[in-house]
Amino acid sequence: MAVKGLELSEKYYEAYGIPMIMEQFPQVKAQIAAGLVGAGSECLGFDDELSKDHDYGPSFCVWLPRAAYNQYGAAMQEAYDRLPREFMGFQGRVEEEQGKGRVGILCLEDFYAGILGSCTAPVTVQEWLSLDEHALLTATNGRVFVDNYGKFSEIRNALLAYYPREVWIRRIVNAMAKAAQAGQYNYARSMKRGERIAAELALTEFIREIMQLVYLLNKKYAPYYKWMHRGMRKLATCSEIGDMIGLLYQVPDPAAAWENVSAQDYVYHLNTNDGRVLIIEAICNIIVQELNAQGLSELQDNFLQNHIQTVLQKIDFKA
Repeated sequence: MAVKGLELSEKYYEAYGIPMIMEQFPQVKAQIAAGLVGAGSECLGFDDELSKDHDYGPSFCVWLPRAAYNQYGAAMQEAYDRLPREFMGFQGRVEEEQGKGRVGILCLEDFYAGILGSCTAPVTVQEWLSLDEHALLTATNGRVFVDNYGKFSEIRNALLAYYPREVWIRRIVNAMAKAAQAGQYNYARSMKRGERIAAELALTEFIREIMQLVYLLNKKYAPYYKWMHRGMRKLATCSEIGDMIGLLYQVPDPAAAWENVSAQDYVYHLNTNDGRVLIIEAICNIIVQELNAQGLSELQDNFLQNHIQTVLQKIDFKA
């Protein structure tokens, strides 16, 4: 795809959005924010040829505070709907039912409330912990072209400042516990029992939680699951884990490695005949080294579960 959605959106706004506002609604200029933020692969920069089949095309968002939206929103939406649909060789946006309301003239407060459940940024630990990480990324992705009013960016910047330390650490601990339970414990036990479906589910859970953990260690919000692995390429820390996850799916059928195994527990006595086990442990070792590097743990134990109490102690409850 020669033109990415964010670039297309900004050029469309410059060509038609700015003249529309300046010529028809100059009285609202001081209260607008404009850009492309929210749901959709183009807001992440992940759009490609496949993305063009739905909810894609020349478009942008204008966010107005509620009072201005109530006064001018309907008229501005009518003007927006009259803008040329074809632009730079791209056809007008064809919206699916679930994609309606993502672009056009939007109420600032309703935009954030629809994603976060509140029109203000979270403040308390419980407010932060209650938010889905994908929602936080949805509220902070994309690009803001202009913000004359300032409120849209004020909320956005508060979210981009990332989790408070206690929330960050608690989320790290939660991901570590789930990754250890699934990949370093239940995968082996399921394979040992011949429960292949359970083993595959354990492996999938391990991968998801490890990817979540990598984003956390980078202090970046993780995207929707289908973009998590792709998004790891952009991360500065532990990005090599993305390639190692790919290797997990290249290991030949490991069933033979678990035939006639002894009754020992493979948490600490690893079945090194299963290539997946070796990759899982290599991934966990990288995580441990990063925990050490960030001062979250001083332990060298490869079993992530054994780092939990140490990491939790890094919360400064007096802060």
